Amino acid sequence: MAVGSGQLPELHPVAGFKLGIASAGIKKIGRLDLVVMELAANSSVAAVFTKNAFCAAPVQLAKKYLTQQSPRYLLINTGNANAGTGEAGLANARRTCVQLAQLTNVAAEMILPFSTGVIGEPLPTEKITAALPNALMDLHEDNWLKAAQGIMTTDTRPKASSVQIELDGQRVTITGISKGAGMIKPNMATMLGYVATDAAVTTDTLQLMIERAVNRSFNRITIDGDTSTNDSCVLVATGAAKNTLIDGVQHPLFEKLYAAVEQVFVELAQAIIRDGEGATKFVTVDVSGGATEHECLQVAYAVAESPLVKTALFASDPNWGRILAAIGRAGVEQLDVNLISVHINNVLIAERGGRASSYTEQQGGAAMVAEEIVIAIELGRGIAQTTVWTTDFSHDYVTINAEYRT
Repeated sequence: MAVGSGQLPELHPVAGFKLGIASAGIKKIGRLDLVVMELAANSSVAAVFTKNAFCAAPVQLAKKYLTQQSPRYLLINTGNANAGTGEAGLANARRTCVQLAQLTNVAAEMILPFSTGVIGEPLPTEKITAALPNALMDLHEDNWLKAAQGIMTTDTRPKASSVQIELDGQRVTITGISKGAGMIKPNMATMLGYVATDAAVTTDTLQLMIERAVNRSFNRITIDGDTSTNDSCVLVATGAAKNTLIDGVQHPLFEKLYAAVEQVFVELAQAIIRDGEGATKFVTVDVSGGATEHECLQVAYAVAESPLVKTALFASDPNWGRILAAIGRAGVEQLDVNLISVHINNVLIAERGGRASSYTEQQGGAAMVAEEIVIAIELGRGIAQTTVWTTDFSHDYVTINAEYRT
């Protein structure tokens, strides 16, 4: 179950970035579950990772390796998160990196590992290492769609985005994939996300770019309020487009490239929401009129993560009192409810502390039936604004998560 068509755009290859996919049989025989990404030499690499204290072994290792060497390969497996596995998990993550390093004649520290799947189970390293040769034989620049399928877990469809722009007289490509459908409230990035461009960008500038982009995309989505142990997002710039090297936010080409990168990040983040576990609604929560962006986020997440609001959305029940209750408990100090107004798909629901005089239950019901819903909240306290994207909660969400390991 998902919202929207799920139709993907043309996924343009990125020069200097190859993807190889194989089946290791980690959780299910025959399923694509292993992806190797090969980066051209001297590529710039930036990344952000989960802030969950129980971060997975591959997250710990990737963060360490990223400070030691310029990465040449990304190694991703699904079906097993290698999280909550202690020292043995770290040893297993290292073992897979060493094996890939031997096959590619690079240092093990030049390989960044990533895992997603069930937490607390030993990583089946033998299955992974046995499948590595097949993944390497499959390396191609036009393998984005297949890779998007290879990183899926409870996702019902692949998620990808691709745009091209002209930069310094050169055609530049930005293409990316992501995965995620549950355990979604990224506290840095998403479950897994990989974006590459052939633009020439310094590593420091690329890091600034990814941090800004995730805060306007992956850090603005929530399905269930759970931040994963494995969240990781990587942005790679191969430099193959041969544009003037972008070094710093003041560079004249920075904003144009950044705008295209942010577009890809937003589309990937929204695709996760559209494919949320059991989702039947794509919900935008717009909060404006805040004194600060932080208090706008407090309100937006209080509404977006309220089980009562989300179940009402699933039932198309215009139980607007649940929205008011969520706003009121968001923790905004000295909130004047008489200044607040709430719209659902342009229908004024509440104002001046209660139901709007123009509101009818028929209007509310019609607004809630839509597959795509905008909840617009005006706080009347200032000029700050933010947007969060979320889903409803259906019967299927409970079923999927109750039966996840079976």
